[in-house]
Amino acid sequence: QVQLVESGGGLVQAGGSLRLSCAASGFTSSNYAMGWFRQAPGKEREFVAAISWSSTYYTDSLKGRFTISRDNAKNTGYLQMDGLKPEDTAVYYCAARNGDARRAASSYAFWGQGTQVTVSS
Repeated sequence: QVQLVESGGGLVQAGGSLRLSCAASGFTSSNYAMGWFRQAPGKEREFVAAISWSSTYYTDSLKGRFTISRDNAKNTGYLQMDGLKPEDTAVYYCAARNGDARRAASSYAFWGQGTQVTVSS
């Protein structure tokens, strides 16, 4: 069974950094895409970034602050978040799908439990 486990969330001051990790298990190969989404209270889940075997995608407003990467040897994806702002506060979820990266949450079949990121002023 495919399982995704996020970690690395926490409380950080505005302007600080966090690196989220997503450990994946159950895939028979590395030919899957991983995406990051976030959901703030009262808001819909929104796309943050995604990575396939060859390409990365970002929400335009987050380009330059967030960096997505993966280490296939460790079966782990990462989301490096720099210059965090209070509006980045949300539960962050990693997701995975077979094939190429997509921006739509509905395209992802596998989801982690989420990790809380709180950015204080």
